Amino acid sequence: MSTTLRINGKAVSVAAEPDTPLLWVLRGELHMNGTKFGCGMALCGACTVHLNGEPVRACITPLSAVGDADVTTIEGLQGPEATALRAAWTAVDVAQCGYCQSGQLMSACALLKKTARPSDAEIDAAMSGNACRCGTYPRIRAAIHQAAQAPRQG
Repeated sequence: MSTTLRINGKAVSVAAEPDTPLLWVLRGELHMNGTKFGCGMALCGACTVHLNGEPVRACITPLSAVGDADVTTIEGLQGPEATALRAAWTAVDVAQCGYCQSGQLMSACALLKKTARPSDAEIDAAMSGNACRCGTYPRIRAAIHQAAQAPRQG
C-alpha cells in the first residue's frame, strides 16, 4: 500500500500498511535515523516528532493517523527556536550519551514556540514525557531557559 506523507516540507511516498508506526516508516523505509527508538510504548520520548507542530510519539502513531499532516523530524527542525536551542544545548553541554537528545530538542522546540519565556514548572511539564538515562535534566532546563532568552528572528 502506498501513502504520501509530508515530511520536513517534502512529499514522500511510502509503501506501508496503515497500522505501521510512523517511527518504523521514518527509520526503516526512509532511513531517517535521527528519530530514535527507545521503549516502543511512548514512555521515553526518544521518538518525538512534530505532527502539525505538536510533539507526538512516533512509536505509537500509526501511519493512518498522520494523514495529510506535516511531519517534522529532528532532521527538519528549523526556525529561531530550534537555532537558539541548538546553541544553548552546546553552550550548556547538555548531551552526555546523546541518545535522547533528538526527542528532547523536539519537545523543547514545541514548548518555546508556544511559550516564549517558560517557567521551571512549564518546562518540567513540557519535558516530562522525555526520559534521560544520564540524568541531564538540570542542564536541559538551563538550556531551555538560555534559549528562551536568546534573541529570535525569523
